[in-house]
Amino acid sequence: MTLLSTRGLSKHFDGLKAVTGVDFDLEEGEVRALIGPNGAGKTTLVGMICGRIPPSSGTVQFDNADITALPAHKRILRGMAYTFQITSVFARLPAAENVALAARRRLQGDAVDEAVDDALDRVGLLDRRDEEAGNLSYGHQRLLEIAMGLVQRPRLLILDEPTQGLADSEIDAFKALIRELSAEATILLIEHNMSVVMETADRVTVLNFGEVLAEGTPQQIHENDAVQAAYLGTG
Repeated sequence: MTLLSTRGLSKHFDGLKAVTGVDFDLEEGEVRALIGPNGAGKTTLVGMICGRIPPSSGTVQFDNADITALPAHKRILRGMAYTFQITSVFARLPAAENVALAARRRLQGDAVDEAVDDALDRVGLLDRRDEEAGNLSYGHQRLLEIAMGLVQRPRLLILDEPTQGLADSEIDAFKALIRELSAEATILLIEHNMSVVMETADRVTVLNFGEVLAEGTPQQIHENDAVQAAYLGTG
């Protein structure tokens, strides 16, 4: 079943065409990587999908409903969760309370504490649950954001550059986490680390100059001459 679909999705900023005419279909249960050069329009496209950026034209459908006009908070209630390219944690609050704020959108009472500890454990931060978020390293703040997404039990989890700032050992753990989560949620992953893309994605969509350049399996994308020239710097 197609969980997410866009048709003709475009965004223009003062004449600059950031995203143009994107048709995009994401199947339920899929791990999809979205890649492309810097400035290709990836974050703008995802911003329109999650409701943070209004499109100039086109439509967004989620779970067979047109959500083009829905604000971001209502999309969250329908089962979307989005982590930002730049961390958006509450620096003065403990890690656990950051996750609890996200959990309370869906849960109440003792269920919140249980869900918080489970989410922190899954991203490897349970031992830092009482530490102020602002004192965590940048990489750990990214993992905290993922925990804030996980605790909402989303149908669609959108991760924007989640491995930025992570150590190699943490990236290996992240790959394992994505494989585990793929049994529970559909995942859309904006990622520059090609080993993460190749090892976790079922399919890959490549954006270039705001348009879809190619789509296919990781192996097909790796062998695509146009992608090699535009993104991988060869060919």
